[in-house]
Amino acid sequence: MLPVVDGLGVCRALRRADDTPVLMLTARSTEDDVLLGLDVGADDYMTKPCSPRELMARIRTVLRRSGGAPGVVRAAGLRVDPVQHEVRCEGEEVECTPAEFAILLAMAAEPERVFSRRQLLECTRGIDRSSTERAVDVHIMNLRRKTETDPRRPVRLLTVFGVGYKLSGGRG
Repeated sequence: MLPVVDGLGVCRALRRADDTPVLMLTARSTEDDVLLGLDVGADDYMTKPCSPRELMARIRTVLRRSGGAPGVVRAAGLRVDPVQHEVRCEGEEVECTPAEFAILLAMAAEPERVFSRRQLLECTRGIDRSSTERAVDVHIMNLRRKTETDPRRPVRLLTVFGVGYKLSGGRG
């Protein structure tokens, strides 16, 4: 259901390129869909809607089996650990919702890159959910409150007017 290439095509391409762990998260839920996804090379297959806790457990399992657990991402004074689902800002632990964590992880992985609201929404829940792009504004506002010294004058999570947001401040 992705534009241009479907998830099966993406999985096939990944398998041709390397052994990247693949967990398919999809609305396609028939037994045939599951079997086809696993046949083209997915390591696991989940259907939406799903429990975020179960999704994280399955991700950890796939990574453990593949031996390819992702490393900690550091940028702009932030430390984002996708395995432990932990965020630290200047050494202090920051409590994040799953959506806030997904936004920070994406932005910390590519500091200085400008992300549109739509791109950040796709990182959190995907565009097939009922959330609007304005939900990203709320997540950014909450993250600023948690990570900025003065949330009204952010130095880390910056607005790029007319485009979206970026994480700034160099490597942390």
